Amino acid sequence: MSTTFNVTLPSGATWTPTFVAALNEEKCIGCGRCFKVCPRGVLELVGLTEDGERIHVDLDDDDDDDAEYEKKVMTIAHQELCIGCTACARICPKKCYTHAPAAV
Repeated sequence: MSTTFNVTLPSGATWTPTFVAALNEEKCIGCGRCFKVCPRGVLELVGLTEDGERIHVDLDDDDDDDAEYEKKVMTIAHQELCIGCTACARICPKKCYTHAPAAV
């Protein structure tokens, strides 16, 4: 018996979806591409201060000049909502994402 979640497709083939497992924040440039393609709200953009503290980033605020953070990075806010589409990994220019099959 398999220890990972598998799906049998109409063709009879077996597909093992892979779900977001980790995001390398050191490589992340905070471009937001992954955030825009995620259909489930798994990701959240945050600001990092000089001390490494995470602060909320207002995505509606166009005036980012007075920001209290050094850089923006993506985080996995709701991993449980991931459906395994891997759109985030496919669009990420820095290849920050790691995906893995779900254990059952």
